[in-house]
Amino acid sequence: MLLVEEDSLDDVLQVVFKHLLESGKQIAPSKGSALEQLGAAIELRNPLARLSRSQRRSPIFSALGEWLWYLSGTDEVAPIVHYIPMYERFAVAGRVEGAYGPRLFGDGQRLMEVVKRLRSKQDSRQAVIQLFEHSDLSNQKDIPCTTTLQFFLRDQALHLAVTMRSNDAYRGLPHDVFAFTMIQEVVARCLGTEVGTYMHFVGSLHLYDSDAAAATEFLEEGWHHLKPMPAMPKEDPEGGLRWLLGVEEQIRSGDSKAPGPADFGTHPYWDDLGRLLLAHRATSESDFVRIRESLDDEFYAIYITDKHARLDKH
Repeated sequence: MLLVEEDSLDDVLQVVFKHLLESGKQIAPSKGSALEQLGAAIELRNPLARLSRSQRRSPIFSALGEWLWYLSGTDEVAPIVHYIPMYERFAVAGRVEGAYGPRLFGDGQRLMEVVKRLRSKQDSRQAVIQLFEHSDLSNQKDIPCTTTLQFFLRDQALHLAVTMRSNDAYRGLPHDVFAFTMIQEVVARCLGTEVGTYMHFVGSLHLYDSDAAAATEFLEEGWHHLKPMPAMPKEDPEGGLRWLLGVEEQIRSGDSKAPGPADFGTHPYWDDLGRLLLAHRATSESDFVRIRESLDDEFYAIYITDKHARLDKH
């Protein structure tokens, strides 16, 4: 059993990668050989420190796109392929059968049921969303890795415990931590409470052999300075989320009416997330400069600069 308790995502990744490379057991699953740890419990004490500061690991654009895909409640593959092309492999007739969006934010509105339950009974142990269904075992293309999300409201702070049947440490874990802690923060804002800790329990935590060299290079960078993401506004997030989802669709589709980086005016927090979506599509130096200069919070500048640098290399 691996136990990890750290303040930031980079701290977590340092411990997890080192452990898997040194002590992981070799397995040969269908997606390729990997080093595995059976049983892992990870606690992220500061869920806002959900983004890597590493030069190798800056998945903010793909992680943001995936989180918004969940929030949209759709299982259509086209929106997520814009951020993570590999999702195309999991699609059947243009849809991803194991998509989390419909299970979290679809017609059932399971997340809002959690909010209502915690509003009515603060100490409830029933604020659970089940993502994995038995019927998923018959789906050969995409079986959900996440089984449940359980929310706890204790001492005026919202804690989240996520259980995973399987978790890819290099590619999946950073995205999962980002998406689920963002959902945790959304629910906390709906309840008018603070964000507590984030707990991540995994049955099979693994590092594919194909990512071992990249994980080693990450470790060789050393430890990174803790820098939490700006906090979500204290008010109900519904309006900001609705605006961001609308802007995301405009930007992704190339709508000529999509706003530019200086045209936003909803709230500095949501505006900066919109600017990140613009940066994902940016191709010229002038685009990147305008986006960086429009930022309300300099926290995001490093990610935009890194993306610009990576494009220049190609």
